Amino acid sequence: MLLAELRRKLSPQGDIVSEAGRQRTIELFGEPLAPRQVVQRICADVRQRGLEALLDYTHRLDKKELTAETIRVTPAELEEAHAKADPKLLRSIRRIRENIAEFQSRILHEDVQLIRQDGTARVELRQRYLPLRRVGICVPGGAAAYPSTVLMTAVPARTAGVKEIAVVVPPTEFGGYNTDLLATCAEVGITEVYRVGGAQAVAALAYGVAGIPRVDKIVGPGNLFVALAKQHVYGEVDIDSIAGPSEIVVLADDTARAEFIAADLISQAEHSPGSGVLITWHRPLVDEVQRALADQLAKLPRGDLALTSLNEYGALIVARDAVQAAELTDLLAPEHLHISTSDPEDMLARIQNAGAIFMGHYTPVAVGDYFAGPSHVLPTGGTARFANGLCANDFLKRSSVLWYNHDALEESAEDIVRLANCEGLTAHAASVTVRLED
Repeated sequence: MLLAELRRKLSPQGDIVSEAGRQRTIELFGEPLAPRQVVQRICADVRQRGLEALLDYTHRLDKKELTAETIRVTPAELEEAHAKADPKLLRSIRRIRENIAEFQSRILHEDVQLIRQDGTARVELRQRYLPLRRVGICVPGGAAAYPSTVLMTAVPARTAGVKEIAVVVPPTEFGGYNTDLLATCAEVGITEVYRVGGAQAVAALAYGVAGIPRVDKIVGPGNLFVALAKQHVYGEVDIDSIAGPSEIVVLADDTARAEFIAADLISQAEHSPGSGVLITWHRPLVDEVQRALADQLAKLPRGDLALTSLNEYGALIVARDAVQAAELTDLLAPEHLHISTSDPEDMLARIQNAGAIFMGHYTPVAVGDYFAGPSHVLPTGGTARFANGLCANDFLKRSSVLWYNHDALEESAEDIVRLANCEGLTAHAASVTVRLED
């Protein structure tokens, strides 16, 4: 029951919102609308009124007076941010960019061709991959700056060959006015950055407004309203996922160190909301982790926020054995899974559902969040049962290409016509036979 309730809380149902967010909804719309209703109204308004609505919501929600001229970050502002950025930070960004590009290029799909030749009958079948023309990236910027999100979304898109990338980021000190964030955009070659966030930014990308052409796909994390807006516009555009609170499950045995596990749990909980769950079959570890949590939370600047998240969305679970621990993990299907055991490969073989898996005692989630190469945009809320983390292949559109000569069609005609007639689609059958009458 505990796991079922925890999974329900973290699922993409659209009900995790702060009290401050509820009050803001009342101030904005005059009534206590549910988050999904708020998103529907904002998206419909942006679709109908375009840039006017976008600027209006930016003023009312973000308290920024922007215009058609100032909503976009200028090339000069990007250059200035890049010039002001810490050279050491830029060097780190370059190394991380190279790591991401190396990994993403290794997994990139390539065109496939199959040729069937039987005498004079020839069939050519191809799978063709082309990059999407234009992509929108949502970058959070409410409580912290996230240059890593730019890297983990834009670099896979560039690796896939996407030419046009539009970044939207809230007009805050952590977003559209943040030197490090803008410098990162400049470093990876992004020239199109807009100071707008929330559901209104998603709507602008999906529908297009004056000065912001519509995109083909929207990726990147955000708060509840961003996630629901992405869900709302899906079909107009493609999206990566409907992201919920960040989460981690740590699978640990008697070789794991309690201070490491506590740090892992807190690292996701500090997103606030964020979930941290320990599953172990070594009972003494639970008490050790509880003591380590108390010690570390007391020392961290965001410790109070992390504690609230752990109380609401965390758990320390003792499983019967490693087999049951794996079963419980698959039920949660976490965004991040850290296997902190003496034989991580053995546990890995038992696991089906996880967004990203971190192996051994010295591979914290932060390695994946910031440095390694796979994207940190991952399925949350139990959707790792069927969804995947973002990668370069998600920015490709595939088409099948078929070519039959006359003799190949003639050899295949009997089977095609039989199945078409079975379905009652006689015109389909006729489209084959008409080509063979002579």
